[in-house]
Amino acid sequence: MARYRSIEEILGEEDDLGLLNVTLRPRAARRPEGERDAELVREVNRFFERTGRVPDPEAADYEEMRLAILWAGLARCGPAGHLAEEDVNGLLSGVSLTLTAEPAAPERDWRDEPDADEVPTSLDDIFDDDELDVSDAFTAIKHVTPAEDRLVPDHRAEFYPCHDFERFRDMFAQTQAALEAGEREVRSINHNEEVRVDEGSLFIRKGLLTYVAEKAEMTARAGKRDHRLRIIFSNGMESDPLLSSFRKALADDATARAIHRHGIGAMDPAWEADRIDLTGTVYVVRSKSREPAIAEVSGILLKIGVTTQEVRRRIADARNDPTFLLAPVELVATYDLVNLSWRKVEQLLHRFFDAARPRDLWITDRFGRKVYPREWFYVLPEHVSRAVQAIRESNLHELEYDPESQAIRKKR
Repeated sequence: MARYRSIEEILGEEDDLGLLNVTLRPRAARRPEGERDAELVREVNRFFERTGRVPDPEAADYEEMRLAILWAGLARCGPAGHLAEEDVNGLLSGVSLTLTAEPAAPERDWRDEPDADEVPTSLDDIFDDDELDVSDAFTAIKHVTPAEDRLVPDHRAEFYPCHDFERFRDMFAQTQAALEAGEREVRSINHNEEVRVDEGSLFIRKGLLTYVAEKAEMTARAGKRDHRLRIIFSNGMESDPLLSSFRKALADDATARAIHRHGIGAMDPAWEADRIDLTGTVYVVRSKSREPAIAEVSGILLKIGVTTQEVRRRIADARNDPTFLLAPVELVATYDLVNLSWRKVEQLLHRFFDAARPRDLWITDRFGRKVYPREWFYVLPEHVSRAVQAIRESNLHELEYDPESQAIRKKR
């Protein structure tokens, strides 16, 4: 038998038996779904080689998300040994292990009764749930005044003895006699009614005759007009509420009544016969506010007011009163009026110094709303003194205030 030294010598001889005639069998054709799976495996492997990771089903990119969902679906079909030759990076085995480690829990239907520990017992249980991701914008309340702050008024109107009650004693006696004789009309006040309150108005509140002696210091709050009142009661006491507060007190009092004269209303010449022309006091104050916009002009920014009350009493609660810029004030000067209507004097002074009124003066009240006090002026104390003296001498109409030169001069 011939000995061969190499494989080439063997293959070099003639193959009489046809042993080297080997015909390769073609690869068995895959079914269409099998070919789709194979293409998917190839695509995922290309993605892995490109990025170093498998596709993420939570990806923002649509193509990556689609590929990840298809990949997870292939893994749920179980072991895929027939695709091993396509899985050049061995990714199929890792996916199969993670998905077959623990069977997925069956999804619950919304009709199923919840477990006892899943039912919240309070709002705190709901908002403390770690799985509930609620933005603070839905739970944090902003721009709302707490209830305890809303119950505290800017100015608390207290009752105190009326220092000039003798001026009103006869009027109260005459009103009481007219009511008993049927010469005055009394009508109840509806709860939702906005009562008209003017100087000289008479009411019955808490069983007492109530007289509106002064209606002054108009201001605007949230676009609504308001006034400071001086209220005199038939028992010798008085108070100084805001007009809005007084209206609310009347509406809330089931026994409150409005007193009118017989006649045709405001057109009747005697309709305002109850109005008493009180002699008052002109007062000038300077603000002690620490607000930069106010403090830097405090030397020339003065409030000119007229009141029939005691001045010390009127300014005592300035820190809580928007008409005083919500700050303490310093009393600069006072001027007593004799036989002069305080209302007319106030109107004359404010009209005379109107050119010196700051147009952009405003403050923010405790509700965050803008308040525009109207009784503050850029003037000096001697200017106010000169104007009051001119009123007493009845020649104010001959003078004018020049804001540029800050001087009072004769009209040209």
